[in-house]
Amino acid sequence: MKFLDKAKIFLKAGDGGNGCLSFRHEKFLEYGGPDGGDGGKGGDIYFVGSSHLNTLIDYRYQQHFKAKKGENGRGANCYGAKGDDLILKVPVGTEILDEFGEISLADITKEGQKVLIARGGEGGRGNTRFKSSVNQAPRRADKGTLGEQLWVWLQLKLIADIALIGMPNAGKSTFLSVTTKAKPKIADYPFTTLIPQLGVVRNHGYEFVLADIPGLIEGAHAGKGLGDKFLAHTERCFGLIHLIDISQNDPINAYERIRTELELYNPKMKEKPEIIVFNKVDIIDNNIITNLKHIFQKKYKKKVFFISAINPDIRLTKVLEAASDLKKKYYNTDSINLV
Repeated sequence: MKFLDKAKIFLKAGDGGNGCLSFRHEKFLEYGGPDGGDGGKGGDIYFVGSSHLNTLIDYRYQQHFKAKKGENGRGANCYGAKGDDLILKVPVGTEILDEFGEISLADITKEGQKVLIARGGEGGRGNTRFKSSVNQAPRRADKGTLGEQLWVWLQLKLIADIALIGMPNAGKSTFLSVTTKAKPKIADYPFTTLIPQLGVVRNHGYEFVLADIPGLIEGAHAGKGLGDKFLAHTERCFGLIHLIDISQNDPINAYERIRTELELYNPKMKEKPEIIVFNKVDIIDNNIITNLKHIFQKKYKKKVFFISAINPDIRLTKVLEAASDLKKKYYNTDSINLV
């Protein structure tokens, strides 16, 4: 199934039915009076979160959605039926934005969460409604009001606990494959991962969802490379595992470039807890490892981990324990704000 995390669709709620202009006509009934019924209300449009969906592909090929119109009122004081509501299912984690993509209309983060986006029109009043002591034969009936219509953007942001970020070929897919049962594509060229991948880590009684985000490069926040297309998937995570290829020429510069891209995309990203992990230590001299550890502790005041994803050992377990501690801290204190 093709992964699609953004779609623009048009919504049209049902119009209200018209009120009826009618008078009773019965044999031997001289003064029948008005008997026009009200029109029915137009159908509303709701969005509902579904954990059985993981892409917005359903909204790629159908982009216009209309709810049913309310029925018109009829004589004999018969009211028009209400138009059927239209319920659209979206993956959990979908945010609904206005047509310009600037204002959030709803954020669906739970299974079964139901939100009203477009309200149907009200039914018009039949002439029975206007009968009074001074107007016993009213010849007025209202038309139903129009249902709301609007364009909206649907944007899927994966709900994961920890986001796995880094430059292309840092070893993120390998890390995901050895820590979870996920089977991402692994190859020795950049941008092997083209869409976010999810896996569940089970470690020492803890479980957390890990999201492998496609590799970032300088200028990603402005759309370069795979660009900011998938940066949105990091926003809901309460922590980051920043994976760095220690074998490259300047791993410190690589770290700073990714941090800059995150902050340029959304300044709040710098507030997220971060676990810094240097990968591929099995092909690097121990002196380089010692030097990098000293630099990070002095310059950034941050603890770093050194691992080899293809040769998992106790060092990799320490990384997972640190991630589990982040989850425990978040759910116990709720002190880390999601973007």
